[in-house]
Amino acid sequence: MKTINKVLFISAAIMLLALFIFPMWKITLVAPQYPHGVTMYIWINKISGSEPGTLQNINILNHYVGMKPIEPESIPELKYFPYIILAMSFLGVVFGFMGKRSLWIFWLVLLAVLCAAGLYDFYLWEYDYGHNLSPEAPIKIPGMAYQPPLIGNKMLLNFLAKSWPWIGGWFVGLSFILSGLAIWLSGKKSLKDEKAKSVGTDNDGGVVSSQLHSVATTH
Repeated sequence: MKTINKVLFISAAIMLLALFIFPMWKITLVAPQYPHGVTMYIWINKISGSEPGTLQNINILNHYVGMKPIEPESIPELKYFPYIILAMSFLGVVFGFMGKRSLWIFWLVLLAVLCAAGLYDFYLWEYDYGHNLSPEAPIKIPGMAYQPPLIGNKMLLNFLAKSWPWIGGWFVGLSFILSGLAIWLSGKKSLKDEKAKSVGTDNDGGVVSSQLHSVATTH
């Protein structure tokens, strides 16, 4: 296995740790009374805002329409997701040094499954907050739900909700690209080695046949 392929794969595994340095998701609410937007950042282990009082302001807005307050300490995913990321990063580094392509493919597929499960869990979290409204809400609009989009923009009353991956999420995407590139390059090398071996075998066979033919002609 070429060193460059190992470096690419190990780099992909280490990039997952960026989730502890940067937020993985960003949700912004823009309205006439908030022209610059109210932004909430979702990390692998916490939820924060663009300003110290952002989360409190969002909870006040949520209260008026009957949504539950966002309490990061009560969200179990923020407690166990960090361990999953640490395990995946460690496993990726170990597999990278081992240099086995089959293990690299297993790691990439496992990462894809975990990311898909994480996005689905995020969708369910948004659905719960946007649909399970208090019947005692000051503002009640029949049939109205306040679930932000999983990815993209959506109007919620007079608020434009924007939900997009942020810097930590970009690093995860880059991890997919680098690990996939390492697997692809290692596959090309394996195919090239097999062809070279096959050509070498054919050439050896041709030499032996030529020698046998020469001996037979001499006799």
